Amino acid sequence: MKLSKNFGKTQKETPGDAELISHQLLIKSGLIHQVASGIYSYMPIAWRSLKKIENIVRNEIDKAGGQEIRMPVLQPQEIWDLSGRTEIFGPDLFKLSDRRKRKLVMAPTHEEVLTLMVKTHVNTYKDLPLLIYQIQTKFRDETRPRGGLIRVREFDMKDAYSFDISNEGLDQNYNAMITAYENIYNRIGLETIKVEADSGAIGGQASHEFMAVSSIGEDTILKCSKCDYAANSEKAEFVRIKQKTISEKILPLEEIHTPEIKTIESLTKNLSLDPDKMIKTLIYLDSNNQPLAAIIRGDLDVNETKLSNLNDGKDLRLATSEELSNLNIPYGFASPIQLKNIKIIVDTSLNFGNNYIIGSNKEKIPL
Repeated sequence: MKLSKNFGKTQKETPGDAELISHQLLIKSGLIHQVASGIYSYMPIAWRSLKKIENIVRNEIDKAGGQEIRMPVLQPQEIWDLSGRTEIFGPDLFKLSDRRKRKLVMAPTHEEVLTLMVKTHVNTYKDLPLLIYQIQTKFRDETRPRGGLIRVREFDMKDAYSFDISNEGLDQNYNAMITAYENIYNRIGLETIKVEADSGAIGGQASHEFMAVSSIGEDTILKCSKCDYAANSEKAEFVRIKQKTISEKILPLEEIHTPEIKTIESLTKNLSLDPDKMIKTLIYLDSNNQPLAAIIRGDLDVNETKLSNLNDGKDLRLATSEELSNLNIPYGFASPIQLKNIKIIVDTSLNFGNNYIIGSNKEKIPL
């Protein structure tokens, strides 16, 4: 077909909400059409390209022993309630009700449905191992869709599931997927780095991501220059160098009056101390509005992914000043001291040291 007959013309104007150059070019070149925030139509050339990529993916997963099926996007919410993932996915999970008021979800992944299928159709260990996959449209209610096709609310995904007799068999299938992904990226000419990643709401003991390095990327990779360890910032772990036990004499608890000071930065400046002598107490709320206190050294930031994992994978958000007030916690002066009926998680950065400055749960008075 001649290009002049192609459905989807180029555009001169740059879309106002397109922040990334890749997003701008996709729309200006007529490859995609934006229907709503995070929702796009693929025009003919883009659709042909997507189908070619899909066929490469299908070919490599088939070679790894995968069997392709098709499962429904629309699923009863009760099976998600049973697994506990309705709560874990939180607001990212699209929910609706049918005319009979039965609760349904639009599944972003299919562990529940497939596990029930296997329960019905696998009657003996001789039917295992199994490697089942599908290529299907998924849905996720992103808080802020961005980056064109990078973070959207409707997207195509290949998801594979293995059922094994032993951990050794599981490892074998997992490694087969790693090889398949490496072959896929090589065939499409995309250079990637394999890094350890957080498994998030999907769960599992191990997870890896293949990251493409980009100046406009939205994640950070930490890679060791002396070994092959690499992980994204949500998952990265390190061995904390053992510090000498502090011999500083423990001082008595003392209140300090600091009017109009509510941040670590202003407090350290006012007291002429380094931030690592401060303790931050951050109050979070989960999807059920249950509070949690994270305690960490003043010069560090909370890794909210790790914090969520320590709280059974539930989504967390920082409490607002109004919500803090409802908990009788003054904004800027939160403290684990006298904190009642709130789960407290303390970072290992506080394993060494003493005589810290910390909030008192009293307005303008740290300890």
